[in-house]
Amino acid sequence: MKQFSIDECDIEIGNITSSSLEALLTGPYATAKKIILVDENTHDHCLEYILTSFPGLEEAEVMLLPVGEENKVLEVCFQVWEALSQYAIERKDLVINIGGGVVTDMGGFIASIYKRGLEFVNIPTTLLGMVDAAIGGKTGIDLGPYKNQLGVINHPLKIYIDPIFLQTLPESELISGYAEMLKHALIADKNYWHTLCQLDPVKVLNNNHFAELIAISAGIKSRVVAEDTYEKGVRKTLNFGHTIGHAIEGYCLSIEPVAHGHAVAIGMIAESYLSFKREKITQRELLEITNYLTQIYDHIPLSEEDKNGVLELLVHDKKNADGKILCILLEGIGACTFDNVITHQEAYEALLYVDSVYTSN
Repeated sequence: MKQFSIDECDIEIGNITSSSLEALLTGPYATAKKIILVDENTHDHCLEYILTSFPGLEEAEVMLLPVGEENKVLEVCFQVWEALSQYAIERKDLVINIGGGVVTDMGGFIASIYKRGLEFVNIPTTLLGMVDAAIGGKTGIDLGPYKNQLGVINHPLKIYIDPIFLQTLPESELISGYAEMLKHALIADKNYWHTLCQLDPVKVLNNNHFAELIAISAGIKSRVVAEDTYEKGVRKTLNFGHTIGHAIEGYCLSIEPVAHGHAVAIGMIAESYLSFKREKITQRELLEITNYLTQIYDHIPLSEEDKNGVLELLVHDKKNADGKILCILLEGIGACTFDNVITHQEAYEALLYVDSVYTSN
């Protein structure tokens, strides 16, 4: 069992049945009501394993959330808050979020707002959740096409990461989460990047060795967040690929939704190009990045009209300041800088570069 801590939040990586969860449920929360939030996927594939493994959850109330990013909205939160009121949930009770990034983002937000804050536990069941979304205290929901515009930073009481749940995922979900691991490597650990570049992600995602890689990524995320919980400085680096990636993801919600990790991967190609144009990385490094990412992630074709729609969304990115688009740029593989101002024209050229990379391969 590997362990990390961020403020007062403990993160345990390993077999969840050997974790501290049962002691938590039958110790300090023995008399508390337990509310389990799941979506349709985790209800069908993960919930029974959790319920049968932990006697402390025998009387837990299960609430089912609709699946998908398009349902990470205020209307769904209101429905849950009303249900919590009907169940007479009090501030001493416990919320347990079991699922991917949508469930932990929204479940954490629901718990943080209700009666000014319930304690909650995250049990991420997707790779994206295990290495990124469930860690760091960011909770939130979307506002129309704008990603995570409403939310608070509030750490869960505990995070339990068990790679066993990866066995329930389709290959596309694993590949989506893998993008965040590549991001961690590109911004913080050159050796980790070189390790990942030598792997076939589909093969490695389905063996026991992958638990070690999850721990490396979770450790990088934990260290960055511990240094800057409220994203005043270095935590911003975790948004590499997300400025352009979020805009692509948000725009595609109204056309044909794309996976978060897929959009971020395209965003990393675009922002790596901007890093090259600013002479922060070499052409060789740019090609190394784009060649590996394009082997794994398909092109997201954007017409001229689509590109303009993506550029419009960039103006509303929550990382912006003083009306300027801010972006994370690499300083060589394994390092980066934040708060780099980019123009609409530069972002447009980056989208054109993405097109060129795919059409030339």
